[in-house]
Amino acid sequence: QVQLVESGGGLVQAGGSLRLSCTASGRTFTNYAMNWFRQASGKEREFVAAISWVALSRSGYSKLYADSVKGRFTISRDNAKNTLYLQMDSLKPEDTAVYYCAAKLRGGMSTTPSDYQSWGQGTQVTVSS
Repeated sequence: QVQLVESGGGLVQAGGSLRLSCTASGRTFTNYAMNWFRQASGKEREFVAAISWVALSRSGYSKLYADSVKGRFTISRDNAKNTLYLQMDSLKPEDTAVYYCAAKLRGGMSTTPSDYQSWGQGTQVTVSS
């Protein structure tokens, strides 16, 4: 299993930005499709963004976004640094949650938490109105 550690969470005002990082160790990072999920207090864990484990086209890695974050969040990965990122712009109070990165060994991207084998401990993001 790959080990994952998130960082970059914090308190920000609505309209602000944060960049989350997820650093991987223990296994070959390039073999893993990576996701961000989030879980707000009292709610189920939900999909945020996904990035493929391999770049299949000239345009680079395939990416998926939840409708609620599309156009505001950007997922990316730096394989040389074994790090996954989530750039979050135009933040809203409803984005407040614990954000988790997750890894899935090869295969297609998935929005289902149970498809992911490795998880980080989470980082809190709080957006004030």
